[in-house]
Amino acid sequence: MDIDVQNFTVANLRRRPVVVQAGGFVAGFQRDTTSPYLNYATPVPGARPTGRDVASLIEAFRERGLKPRLEFVPDAAPAVEAALREAGFTTEAVHEYLVCTPATLAVPPVPPVPSVSSVSPAPSVTGASALPVEVPATDEDYASIDAALSEAFDGEFVSSPEGAARLRHIQESGGAVRFVRAPGGGCAGGACCSAPAVGTAELSGVGTRPAFRGRGIAVAVTAALTEVMFARGADSVWLEYGGEGSRRVYERVGYRPRGTRLYMALEG
Repeated sequence: MDIDVQNFTVANLRRRPVVVQAGGFVAGFQRDTTSPYLNYATPVPGARPTGRDVASLIEAFRERGLKPRLEFVPDAAPAVEAALREAGFTTEAVHEYLVCTPATLAVPPVPPVPSVSSVSPAPSVTGASALPVEVPATDEDYASIDAALSEAFDGEFVSSPEGAARLRHIQESGGAVRFVRAPGGGCAGGACCSAPAVGTAELSGVGTRPAFRGRGIAVAVTAALTEVMFARGADSVWLEYGGEGSRRVYERVGYRPRGTRLYMALEG
């Protein structure tokens, strides 16, 4: 699975508006944001980069005013980490990834979603109804999903028209976006999944607004997106998790640990 995930990362970066090949590296850049999470590079599997290759990669980031940064499966390109460290790159994070296949997928029932008082952030059990997982259809839907995910991730990224447009692009270019509508309108929680490549797809950005947590929304959107990718012919779907709580959510849907991904960056 390590090779599949790494090949996917290469293919997905090549979908970006700006793509740079530097030696055994592929870098993908977004024109509308400087976010390091959307502007990064990865090695092709088995890459054995030279010092000149790494220098060329660094320059591709520097000339755009961006932090040189990579995400990759180290076991799929064992020579890369040492070459990057020699150039001054350090570890930003190490994330375990989980994989779901059609054989492990477990689809739970759609949960009830409570209404929320306009004067209190705490959910109310009155007026609860089973709301389906929906496909966004309007600009307002995409904007509300982007805003909900910004809130869910504690403002790690700022909700913006560009963010909403990126979600629409995912939905309209072979990927999928799904959400649960809040009783009063807007989005209670949602997520997105990239278009499949090399037999797999990446599910990301699973988030629920604080007032709606603990109601199974993350499970519902994760299951719905995973089903969509399998219906489109993917052999697997993979994701990374941010803590034991989120890991338990994904395991309920049938995701299982399969490997690790390494994030490295050049500071300063």
